[in-house]
Amino acid sequence: MESVNSQFRRVTKNKKVFPNDLAVFKTLYLTINYMTKKWTTSIHNWSETMAHFLIKFENRIE
Repeated sequence: MESVNSQFRRVTKNKKVFPNDLAVFKTLYLTINYMTKKWTTSIHNWSETMAHFLIKFENRIE
């Protein structure tokens, strides 16, 4: 979460004044798209973690 916030600060810091609110939303939307492309690494021990989630939240996870 902190890395997302820092990325947002970095993007909005470069441009001090936005012409309107829509420009801010577009900038943040494009930033989110850029960041999610880098989120391709697999989670360490995901199968074991998922097994624990299935036990703890059996009614919520299919």
